[in-house]
Amino acid sequence: MEHKKWESVEVLITEVKEKLHDQARLAQIFENCFYNTLQTTVRELSDGTTYLITGDIPAMWLRDSAAQMRPYLIPARKDPVLAELIAGLVRKQFFYINIDPYANAFNETPSGNCWSHDDTQMNDWLWERKFEIDSLCYPIQLAYLLWKNTGCISHFNEDFRQGICKILQVFRCEQNHEDNSTYYFIRKNTFFTDTLSRNGKGALVKGNIGLIWSGFRPSDDACTYGYLMPSNMFATVVLRYLEEIADTIYHDTHLQEDARHLRHQITEGILTYGIVETSDYGKIYAYETDGFGQYNLMDDANIPSLLSIPYLGYRGDTEIVQNTRRFILSEANPYYYHGKCARGIGSPHTPVNHIWPLSLIMQGLTAVDEQELTFVLQMLLETDAGTNLMHESLHVDDPACYTRKWFSWANALFCELILKICGYDICSADYISKTIS
Repeated sequence: MEHKKWESVEVLITEVKEKLHDQARLAQIFENCFYNTLQTTVRELSDGTTYLITGDIPAMWLRDSAAQMRPYLIPARKDPVLAELIAGLVRKQFFYINIDPYANAFNETPSGNCWSHDDTQMNDWLWERKFEIDSLCYPIQLAYLLWKNTGCISHFNEDFRQGICKILQVFRCEQNHEDNSTYYFIRKNTFFTDTLSRNGKGALVKGNIGLIWSGFRPSDDACTYGYLMPSNMFATVVLRYLEEIADTIYHDTHLQEDARHLRHQITEGILTYGIVETSDYGKIYAYETDGFGQYNLMDDANIPSLLSIPYLGYRGDTEIVQNTRRFILSEANPYYYHGKCARGIGSPHTPVNHIWPLSLIMQGLTAVDEQELTFVLQMLLETDAGTNLMHESLHVDDPACYTRKWFSWANALFCELILKICGYDICSADYISKTIS
């Protein structure tokens, strides 16, 4: 893929550069980032599927790979070959989900390569087996958006149908993790954030309250409390997508009703257990809860996050969303850092005083006014350490001190922000409503 030319991509880059004619450096970073994924991470396989590495780690994450390809949905509208490349990724994702819906990252072949030799139900396809709700949400989202943006339906094959049935089965099982689930994960000789307590079961949660349990966050760090609110919100969004897919593509009223019923249960769980009254910010959404009354009030840079609620498409209470945003973009959030060069949300996954470009970009994508957007763009321009690419995290006092030189997810999300600024919206309701199914 490194030397393959995509005319539709080059046309879009030219259009964006023309729209950003008075912001040459912003245009240059966009061009670098937009080429980056196609040139460095994508492999077209002989079986018609597509494999994406996450960047400087030679494995494919379900979450990252979906996010990496999202910006290419726009040129794919006019490029059936590119649309089919993305469809190949969806096919690969659901091939993996059918192997093990609890795994988050996979090898290209059953090589037995892995991040660590963990105590869990591993097999040779798995790079890592951390159960994360979002790992099952992102492939559904990509499949849906591909259909709606391009009309492509080749990815809605038997693997996809089997995969969504497995996803629904896992989601229902993990609504009562303590009694129903056989999943466990233990990583020895590591940080507590990289393994699960209670012999791999995780901290105790109250079962049957509508919410889905998640072992790990989208950062791949262990949840403090098992009900991760942003991921449950994301689940309600993709279940809404599944309802439409079941109706229009499969004409399966049972599958449609199954998805709808689960969505209603999760929504009720969020309303009942996911909202906390605070003295300084009013009602806000918690990041995590155990259902017993304990809450983790914070946000993490990785997506889904509380900051990303509007981006995800979750239909939350407007006032609570705004209150939550004020909270997480303040030092009341323990992972909000403010320094000489930058300020924003970081993660326990990286060192103290490191913020993530992912969170800065998401702040821009969900900015409430032009002034905030301009401020975020300026920070992004000033903190790339002269590389013209995005990193995993950077020190708020020294952008040259960063983690992960090569992080394709951040590059792709930056492209989404620039495309949105230039009038290209992947999730445009107007465009989706005009798409012929």
